[in-house]
Amino acid sequence: MVISRAQANLQTPLPQIPTALRKFGLLRLVALFVWSLVLVGAVYAQGVEGPKPEERVVLVNGVSDSTVFGVGNSVRVTGTVKQGAMAFGADVIVEGVVEGDVASIGGNVIQRPGSRIGGDVIVLGGTYIAENSSVTRNPAAKTIMYAGYQQELREMMRNPTGLLSPRWSPTYLGTRLLGVLFWFIVSLAVTAVMPGTISRGVARLQLTSLRVAAIGFIGLVVLFFTVPLSLRFMPEPLQVLVGLLALLLLIVASVFGRVVLYAATGRWLQRKYVHIGNNSEAVALLLGTTLWVLLTSLPYVWPFMAAFILIISFGLALTARYRVGWKSV
Repeated sequence: MVISRAQANLQTPLPQIPTALRKFGLLRLVALFVWSLVLVGAVYAQGVEGPKPEERVVLVNGVSDSTVFGVGNSVRVTGTVKQGAMAFGADVIVEGVVEGDVASIGGNVIQRPGSRIGGDVIVLGGTYIAENSSVTRNPAAKTIMYAGYQQELREMMRNPTGLLSPRWSPTYLGTRLLGVLFWFIVSLAVTAVMPGTISRGVARLQLTSLRVAAIGFIGLVVLFFTVPLSLRFMPEPLQVLVGLLALLLLIVASVFGRVVLYAATGRWLQRKYVHIGNNSEAVALLLGTTLWVLLTSLPYVWPFMAAFILIISFGLALTARYRVGWKSV
């Protein structure tokens, strides 16, 4: 009987992790990775940033019949706005009259003395400031405010492409390093608790990766679209229960699938490129974790990598109970 390499890996027992850590000097690999991040941060830190453009202000000193928007620019109303005013990544300063709603994302809403706001005030990543008691508000209007992450929201609203092209800074590199260490420790713990399940998942991923991806994609579509629609027709206690179960499924699937994906990637790297600790599951997990964290840090590529990880993870979780009996795809 012919046994494929993936099935051979399935039959190979996992080594004891503490012994592997001592034998192959895992701390040296971690130190080398930290030093590489420090060097990359030093290179990017030497870049000279150009002068920041001064913030412009959208000034309304007459009568406006439409909603006033400011994208990266503050909105200052000294006249009358018959609908609403909204700023993305900047402030809304009301010195006159706004008959509709006033909102700001990543900025503040400032109401000066003698001004009037007829609608609601919505602030995300900022604060609502009424300078004194002479300001006028509609008694039936509401104030919705969340003051956290103001600087992050301000930068995101002013430069949305920054989400696809993150800035290489010491803080960003530090979070990436913490991500590697966090997922490496989680992978070690999950592998130590259920080594047989992880090995079967690795073999399944190597033999039927396309089928696992298809099942994961269909499962995510059902989870994110069908479940929310069905919740509308359920009583409230059942909605809470189903929502919590769906959230738990997503978390468990993400953790389990990531560990399997990291282990499979690490084994592949050991066979092809990095011939260090070929029998060490710990080294394989470190290599796979490092590679995928780096891939999810690349500008403009990381959303696709994150979506791929989520799809594969969900597919592996949904097929975890099946034995490796499928034909290779």
